[in-house]
This record gives sequence, structure tokens and C-alpha cells, in this order.
Amino acid sequence: MLARIKKHKLIFNSPAGTSRGVMTDRDSWFLIVKSTRKGKNQGIGECAPLKGLSIDPIPKFTKKLLEVAEKFEHLSMPKDRKHIDELAEKLAPPEFPSIRFGIETALLDLLNGGKRILFHNDFVKGIEKIPINGLIWMGDRQSMLDQISELIAKGFSCLKMKIGTLDFETECELLHTIREQFPRNELEVRVDANGAFSLPEAHVKLEILSVFDLHSIEQPLAPGQIADMKELCEKSPVPIALDEELIGTNQTVDKESLLGTLKPAYIVLKPTLLGGMRSTQEWVEVANKLDIGWWITSALESNVGLNAISQFTYYLNPKNYQGLGTGQLYRNNFPSPLLVDNGFLTYDIKGEWELSELLQET
Repeated sequence: MLARIKKHKLIFNSPAGTSRGVMTDRDSWFLIVKSTRKGKNQGIGECAPLKGLSIDPIPKFTKKLLEVAEKFEHLSMPKDRKHIDELAEKLAPPEFPSIRFGIETALLDLLNGGKRILFHNDFVKGIEKIPINGLIWMGDRQSMLDQISELIAKGFSCLKMKIGTLDFETECELLHTIREQFPRNELEVRVDANGAFSLPEAHVKLEILSVFDLHSIEQPLAPGQIADMKELCEKSPVPIALDEELIGTNQTVDKESLLGTLKPAYIVLKPTLLGGMRSTQEWVEVANKLDIGWWITSALESNVGLNAISQFTYYLNPKNYQGLGTGQLYRNNFPSPLLVDNGFLTYDIKGEWELSELLQET
């Protein structure tokens, strides 16, 4: 096989605010692979480490990805997904989870003909669709109210609101505004603190937040505070979903230990940050054994990565709303068959990819 990489800077339509700061753009790398014996088909995988959240060492990232691409010259075309998993593990060490995801998805794409179809299921056939949450980014009070109104008008039945940077009173006012109009049986509301609270603060704020009948709160404490998070998971009146807490945990036994110790209500899975599809599927299997709910979300990839994650998500048979509505965040995303319609992610079988920028060899 042969492989090459291309870098692309994605530009947000408007600044995206979280408790970690405001983003206006983000870099993404694409691994493009082809077989020297099987025509011109090319598989594309996205390697999209998220600065401030990924464990990928960004200063070493391009060098490592180039090293990985060079090794493809000595590799044979994989026979199946198991072989792909083995190659991804061999080529990229655990500290480069987004490269593992890119290798997995590029090879799975190539194995299936280079048509961006990684899993042949009813989602890519346009028969079934995936329910998703609408995402409310941090901003001033009015901008967040505008986002809420727009998402509800678009038919979303689940909203996820970033919290932790506005004053808490204002955030509660926004939640009160939502609940005045829409009870829980009409609208599911999730909040995401991105680790913004201390333990004493979290106990107080979760009691207040509980009056808004929330589905869950993601990562109220910064990761790594195992004893504090265990206490919060036990006592919180709002179900807790772990997100950043999972990043960097690679071995199955460690995944079992972490979830068995903390016993969260839910886990939130980002394949790019967790080491790809194989690692993510292990998290799902552990969670299912422990009766812990889960959902999958993007890590702000382009439509290339989002497409792979969406097909993989449907393959895993999800039971609730997923976080896959990020394809419209960028002004220079790659046109694709993915569409958001009335609170669902759909795959338009008549839609076309526009990837000439990536596929054209230089």
C-alpha cells in the first residue's frame, strides 16, 4: 500500500465557546491510503487531535503521522476489520489515539471500495436515521437564548448546553426559560460542565440544577479526581456522564476498573480521543456489562471523521440521542451526504462527496 497525509484548517462559522476557551478554527490531518494492486480507489481517515483535550502530543504529531504513512509501503492490503485493528495498534502507539482512529477508518474505507462507506447498514442505505442532540455553545445570555430558539425551531427533541463560564445564575435562568416552555417529556436537556466545578461547588450546584429535570451533566469535575468523582456519582441528584475522565485509559482491565469504581450513570464516547473504533467498542461492552448508559459524540472533526463515527455509531445499535450534529459548524467543511433533519442525522443516498482537495495527488 501507499499512504500520504494532508493538513486542513477548519474554520468555525462563529466562535465556539467552552469552559476551556473559545475556538475559531482547528487543524485536522487526513491519511489517504491506496493499494498498489487494486485500481485507483483511495481510503481516507481523519486524524483530528483536539488541542487542550487530546492526549496526542501536538508538537510531535506531524512527524509521527509522516512516519506512519511511510510504513504503509511495506504493508499488504488488510483482509478484514480484525486485521485493520491489528495494523492500527502496531502502527500508532496509545499516546496517538487520533492517528489510530485515522488508520482504522482509512483502511476500512479502502477495504470497502474507497466510497466512504465503512459499514454496510441501514443508516448508509438511507433507511434509518440517528437521533441527535442540538448543541448550545457558550456565549452571552442573548446568543444562547437565540441558539435555543433556533434549535427548537429546527425540531430537536434533545438539547445539550455548555455551562461553566457564564455566572451560574444566568445559566439557571436559561434552563428555567427552557423548562417553562418544554417539560421533560417534550424536551430532553443535558448540560456539559467540561470539568469546571470543584467538589464542594459541584454538590451545591447539582442540587440547584436538579430542579430543572435534567437528563444528565457531563464531567462536572476535572478528570483524575477519582475519590471526589466517586463521591459525586454516588450522591448527585443529577445523573453524571463521564467524558474527559475516559481519555488515556486504554487497557480493557483499566476500563473495567474505572467504571466499576466510579459507577457513573452514563459515559460519553469520542472515538478520535479514545483510540479509535476498537477501543470505543470496548468501552461500550464494559458499560453494557455494568448497566451504564452511553452515547457517542464527535470531537469536532470534519465531515470525513463525522461520517465514519456516524456509521460506526449505528453499527453499535445506540439507544438514545447521540452527539453527531457538528457537521454544520464549519464554513469550509467537505460537502457530504450527511444531513441534519428535524433533530436526526441522516445519510442522503443521492448526496455526493466533494473531496477533490484531499484526493488530488501533488
